[in-house]
Amino acid sequence: MFSRWLTIDPAKSCLIIGPRRSGKTTYLKTAFPSFNYVTLDDLDYLEWAKNDPKGFINSLGKQVIIDEIQREPRLTIAVKYAIDSSDALFFMTGSSSIGLLDSAADTLAGRISLYQFPTVCWGEELGKPTHTIFTDKQTPPIIKEAQRQLQTAITYGQFPEVILQPTPPLKQTLLANYKNTYFIRDIMQLAHIEHQQGLLGIFHHIARSIGSPLETSNFARESGLSYPTAQKYLAILTQSQLVFKLYGYQYGPAKRYIKAAKTYFADNGIIHSLNIPLQEGQLLENFVIAELEKRRKLGLIKSAQFYYYKSVSGREIDLIFETDDYVLYAIEIKSTKKPSRKDIRSLVAFSQVHSDRAIRLILFYTGETYDIIDTVHLIPIAALFRGI
Repeated sequence: MFSRWLTIDPAKSCLIIGPRRSGKTTYLKTAFPSFNYVTLDDLDYLEWAKNDPKGFINSLGKQVIIDEIQREPRLTIAVKYAIDSSDALFFMTGSSSIGLLDSAADTLAGRISLYQFPTVCWGEELGKPTHTIFTDKQTPPIIKEAQRQLQTAITYGQFPEVILQPTPPLKQTLLANYKNTYFIRDIMQLAHIEHQQGLLGIFHHIARSIGSPLETSNFARESGLSYPTAQKYLAILTQSQLVFKLYGYQYGPAKRYIKAAKTYFADNGIIHSLNIPLQEGQLLENFVIAELEKRRKLGLIKSAQFYYYKSVSGREIDLIFETDDYVLYAIEIKSTKKPSRKDIRSLVAFSQVHSDRAIRLILFYTGETYDIIDTVHLIPIAALFRGI
């Protein structure tokens, strides 16, 4: 297995959250081979943890990896005691935050570090990052190589095992298996969902709504689910790290969560596994935003939250975020090889409204060259390859 771009503090206990099959376990077992390892996917261990959490934790020693701890969140209380009383070191993973983050926050605040572990960044399997996406210019040969691999990345996504499959049919088969197990069965079991068709309906509704605010009330009426049930299913997918939300950006923090959220899949492989036909522009938008969100979760893009923007007049911008140094990024994604001034109108209008801010305007597009139109920087989508 290849190295990942996450670096954790080896001297402090931690909780690593990420979707199923993103590589959390492999990462920890490779980095800390001498640690005792247990997984709560093992029913014997899970039953022991439920019935005697303190005895279970005491039996593991002082250097431990606990996998899928979300299956018994109360175990964090026993972990806290072991950390405090015996200077133990625990590296825990969870593929869902259902009931877990609240429990960890209550019992482990200050004692552990929290990391997010997404699926693989595009090109991460090839080694360390080669450039910074927003400031460096990648060389033409690498851009061309990335262009050749782009369609495969957009289609099959970046789950580690999927990347390592040598042919498209093998990638397809593996993603189909993921859908039937990790994307459907595990979520139904963990969240006590009985309506599989309703859950699949939510997946399909999210896919069809990529690029637009998610209207849960309309979907609930169409599917026959109650509004609270539809909201519950959507929340479960978010907590399971399979989807994430962008809220509407308004100048001033108090207004930023007013508008309806847009929802994206954490990895394009999830979309492909569901066999949902989408427009090329939707797949491209999900791919770019998900790739940038991965880098944000890994701490490589220094921003607390991503947003989208829609003006009163209806002009939209795909992605807005503010970095730690107070630079505001406004990003559009276009499925065109020859962008024109028409493609940058929303970015220019946004910069005029926020002329008091330090703003960087960016258009990601499917061409191969870096350029500038007015004040908008044109960056090839291929520049995401091996970039941070």
